[in-house]
Amino acid sequence: MEKNLLHRKQSLYQSLDENFGIQKEVYRGQQYSQIYFARLHLMRTLLYSLIPNWKPHLPVCTVLGLEEGKDCIIVGTLYKHMKLKPSILDEYSKERSVSPLVQRHNFMHLDDNLVLEDESGRVKLSGCLLPSTYVTGNIIALHGKETSAGEFLVEDVLEAGLPQQIERPIQLGEDKYVVFISGLSVGRSSSNPLQFQLLVDHITGHLGDEKEQTIAAQIVQVVIAGNSVEVPHGLLNGQNLGSKDQSRLFEPIKELDILLTQIAASIPLDIMPGSSDPANFSLPQQPLHRCLFPGSSAYNTFRSCTNPHCFELDNIRFLGTSGQNIDDLGKYSEANNNIDFMERTLRWRHLAPTAPNTLGCYPFTDRDPFYVETCPHVYFVGNQDKYESRLIKGSEGQMVMLICIPRFAETGVAVVLNIRNLECHMLSFATQIHS
Repeated sequence: MEKNLLHRKQSLYQSLDENFGIQKEVYRGQQYSQIYFARLHLMRTLLYSLIPNWKPHLPVCTVLGLEEGKDCIIVGTLYKHMKLKPSILDEYSKERSVSPLVQRHNFMHLDDNLVLEDESGRVKLSGCLLPSTYVTGNIIALHGKETSAGEFLVEDVLEAGLPQQIERPIQLGEDKYVVFISGLSVGRSSSNPLQFQLLVDHITGHLGDEKEQTIAAQIVQVVIAGNSVEVPHGLLNGQNLGSKDQSRLFEPIKELDILLTQIAASIPLDIMPGSSDPANFSLPQQPLHRCLFPGSSAYNTFRSCTNPHCFELDNIRFLGTSGQNIDDLGKYSEANNNIDFMERTLRWRHLAPTAPNTLGCYPFTDRDPFYVETCPHVYFVGNQDKYESRLIKGSEGQMVMLICIPRFAETGVAVVLNIRNLECHMLSFATQIHS
């Protein structure tokens, strides 16, 4: 008796990564001040357009034009004075001392304070603005007045809010799934290759009964959000490598390519670089070179993408990073959980406000690629401690699904999203290896 053949569903894919490319940029020794000026100009124009609906009766001033006791609105870039923020000079002096360096997870302190600056000057802030919420690089509008002490007493805050969103297609009658994975860490001594192989077999339809395979056939896209390989510690120490060490260095990438080839043979696959991958360190990270993946890059379903990464599937817009932007916010500000940080970045309309201050980024001169111009329908961040999701709504009816993707090597968890209704759930794999 002939078995029923299952056909994989298809989706219309469009890459929107051009903004994150740096191929046409020319480095002429420029400083990072220019990206701040570009950000301020862009965001200030936007905030000026929102002020008439917020506080139309109040005048807008520059920092230099402030008058004591007079209510007004100022717009500028926040700078956060942090007592515990690491300094390269401190690092150098401590390296030369006997006492060991203590790595902190968070650099917040009760004495931290905020300053707002524009081209005309800077003013210290007091009042209702919480330093724990904001970071250096935020552009906001503030309502308040100058005090006799020369500070600006903040009474109200205006953030950019969620940007405009393209309308979601109404006619999405059938279920289609996107699978998100991050933190595979192939090559780590504690990683379990069987766990990832189970995931590969599951999503390609080689595991489970007919019902499971029917669901697997509805997976239209796989996204790997960074930290796919982990090079053995001690190999990259600045010394020339012998042939034996060179093969050890490339072994994790070869192993990853074998696994990715199995996915690309069946499903469209996007791979983003992360902090531990063989890519440039600073954001936006450029695509991993195709020569690293001789097997999987032979398929036209394989796409090596930037970090951050933006694309559309059936007119549903996705935007995501490999986690560096959220991890850095966690060091210099506070929130209940990482999904709160994600929501803040969208409401600030900026993916990486701490770049270039504490997060490495390319010194762009006339643009800021991390500005979020169009609101995505799905915003994902990889390499997080645990899976979280939240549906947020904007003032103009925008709806965004936020997803924290956990590190697969540590949790065995991938995330599955249904693009028909933006509902998501975990896909968890566990294996036991007896020694």
